[in-house]
Amino acid sequence: MALHSVSDSTFEKEVLGSSTPVLVDFWASWCGPCQYIAPKLEDLAKDVVGKVNIVKLDVDDNPETPTIYQVRGIPTLILYKDGKVIGSISGGHHTKSALADWLTEQLA
Repeated sequence: MALHSVSDSTFEKEVLGSSTPVLVDFWASWCGPCQYIAPKLEDLAKDVVGKVNIVKLDVDDNPETPTIYQVRGIPTLILYKDGKVIGSISGGHHTKSALADWLTEQLA
């Protein structure tokens, strides 16, 4: 299952305007750790359907949004709820279960 992509032009509507929390994966195609974490996020997305939307934003094609949210390295995952950042985590070394635990903690 490929995750839905958002862009600078759709970010406000699809992420900030979402009634469901949204986890954004800031990534790039050349990034090895991004490739490593991608299948874990795709698998996690199946487990959180209806609770959290997980989307991707390519930082090379969409430079405005990462600048606004001060994304300094990739992959960076930022969780938004009601249009506000409620948590972030960086790096591609996380297991699916660690990501699920982090997500649960952030939403508690």
